[in-house]
Amino acid sequence: NTLLELGIKKGDVVAIYMPMVPEAAVAMLACARIGAVHSVIFGGFSPEAVAGRIIDSNSRLVITSDEGVRAGRSIPLKKNVDDALKNPNVTSIEHVVVLKRTGGKIDWQEGRDLWWHDLIEQASDQHQAEEMNAEDPLFILYTSGSTGKPKGVLHTTGGYLVYAALTFKYVFDYHPGDIYWCTADVGWVTGHSYLLYGPLACGATTLMFEGVPNWPTPARMAQVVDKHQVNILYTAPTAIRALMAEGDKAIEGTDRSSLRILGSVGEPINPEAWEWYWKKIGNEKCPVVDTWWQTETGGFMITPLPGATELKAGSATRPFFGVQPALVDNEGNPLEGATEGSLVITDSWPGQARTLFGDHERFEQTYFSTFKNMYFSGDGARRDEDGYY
Repeated sequence: NTLLELGIKKGDVVAIYMPMVPEAAVAMLACARIGAVHSVIFGGFSPEAVAGRIIDSNSRLVITSDEGVRAGRSIPLKKNVDDALKNPNVTSIEHVVVLKRTGGKIDWQEGRDLWWHDLIEQASDQHQAEEMNAEDPLFILYTSGSTGKPKGVLHTTGGYLVYAALTFKYVFDYHPGDIYWCTADVGWVTGHSYLLYGPLACGATTLMFEGVPNWPTPARMAQVVDKHQVNILYTAPTAIRALMAEGDKAIEGTDRSSLRILGSVGEPINPEAWEWYWKKIGNEKCPVVDTWWQTETGGFMITPLPGATELKAGSATRPFFGVQPALVDNEGNPLEGATEGSLVITDSWPGQARTLFGDHERFEQTYFSTFKNMYFSGDGARRDEDGYY
């Protein structure tokens, strides 16, 4: 209702630049409910990056916070937004909604800047959701892309939600009542698909964590698992390796007995880290689902199904339902058997991105021109004699 009061309507883009607090999820879901398109910008990005994303997406509103907090340090989110909006090419922003997170000192522009708590107080708690077409945009998420201008990957309402929900349910073997914790920031696709939309579409309890997994003590992640009796834990090899470096200090004083499933995302996990994660965090009883996917795929593409797929340390194992991967050589010729090559997908799936915002030609160029009639992932892969990737 607040968004509607501010003149935001179906199809408008709203930039969200917030810390990992529940209000970030509220802002995203509020956009989805009225048919506005959210563009979440990772809270670690610079004012220049924020400005670039606002300009490219033509965002009408920014939702931010006075400051964020990370490992005891404050992050000047509002100041970064102020600096971004000084860019003369930013012309579309009408208001900045500010959540009071720390109460730190910030600059204020009367008429443009509005406090979150003031707006919420005045808003009605009744609202009829906007009816959406399956192919209407749900969100834009920018991938930094190794080349120049950021790419605004666009996901739609129907296919994306179906895929996020289905992959969440089967890959994490979700059962009603499970407590699920994905440590990803909401500014990345993992935070969209597997902190917010996938779990909530399945009615799961999803845990949101503002801090870092090894601060103020190396056992912080394990303590959170015990405190909230987490059943499913999804994190990144970077975090796992950082904890592994701490040895047994990473699990000191905790038993992690509530855990049932462990997941890994973001990069290939080396077998040593996989073994440590399985042994130390999961007490040698939790399957590790190593998931390969991308911002552009919307959800898991190659992943084990816990209890059904025989696991191999360091392997994402086999494709999810209906996903058709292939390995090709530099000319695009399919390679058979145990081999390595460029990883492509040869048929559609519900969660695939539909375009790059405002630049469909670049979308086709980037993902579909390298090899004809194939989605080009940009990743190399190895397939073993069991057909595992």
